[in-house]
Amino acid sequence: MITSPANPRIKMLRKLQNRKYRDETGWYYLEGPRHILEAVSQKAAIEYVVVCPELIGDAKDFLTRLSADLRPDQLLEVSPETFRGFSTKDGPKGLAAVLHQEWASLSEMKPEGLSWVALSSVANPGNLGTILRTCDAVGVHWLILLDRSTDPYDPTALRAGMGTHFSVKIVKAGFGDLVDWKRAHKIKMIGTSDRAEQDYHQVHYPSNCILLMGSEREGLTSEQVEQCDQLVGIPMAGRADSLNLAVATSVLLYEMYNQKRDKK
Repeated sequence: MITSPANPRIKMLRKLQNRKYRDETGWYYLEGPRHILEAVSQKAAIEYVVVCPELIGDAKDFLTRLSADLRPDQLLEVSPETFRGFSTKDGPKGLAAVLHQEWASLSEMKPEGLSWVALSSVANPGNLGTILRTCDAVGVHWLILLDRSTDPYDPTALRAGMGTHFSVKIVKAGFGDLVDWKRAHKIKMIGTSDRAEQDYHQVHYPSNCILLMGSEREGLTSEQVEQCDQLVGIPMAGRADSLNLAVATSVLLYEMYNQKRDKK
């Protein structure tokens, strides 16, 4: 059992709270029984798992399930004091892990199948995680992060995503490269704007299209608007002039999802 906070693997857990270190190593920190078991079941690239039996409700059951899928050297047992020293939660549940980040590329995306969501310079990791969760809910398997987007492996994004990082493939790309991809595969791109003439609810969405969402502060750039095949808007009846990015994305994704369901 590890009891020293100076242990190299324990020190790494704390350092992974910093994006710069995550970017340098290509690893990230994940905490909580539900998230860890989802990572194991989805065969995510796990480096090692840290376990504190005293903090886990049913330690024997969890250890049995983990031991069946992980090598002995991938399981580290630590004391409660050590676990609380690196935990990001107020009431830690005694299970955390270091995993390898998994990124996809535009070249891996196939033109057939479900739609794609592209986010332009999304800044809030909570929004990003929530959008990943909605993508999973409606069957969208690709999320494209454009330009200066926040880190999907930020702890806040991971918490908001509720394990959907393992079911939605994440692509990092420049907007110009996305435009080239859509042209090459003849895929339509639909953007959102408060200046759009068409209500999102009155538009027919192709079975496979790119939904392009602007940044929280700036929305879509003029270049992005020009490259969209169609612009849609969400009507506002109150005093607010816009919706939260994650909420707006969810509204549009469920409209697209419901149109597909109505065809069946």
